[in-house]
Amino acid sequence: MIYTTNAIESLNSVIRHAIKKRKVFPTDDSVKKVVWLAIQSASQKWTIPLKDWRMATSRLEL
Repeated sequence: MIYTTNAIESLNSVIRHAIKKRKVFPTDDSVKKVVWLAIQSASQKWTIPLKDWRMATSRLEL
């Protein structure tokens, strides 16, 4: 069994929602871009800063 926090579940939900909106992705980079934009959008709404979040998102940048 895997335990997750509400923040992780919320982020997963945002990513799933962003991907389901688009039926076809022409390239792998387009999927990465949609996921990155979804994460950026969700992180702007957070009120409590996460430790080392900037380093984690920098690894996802294209």
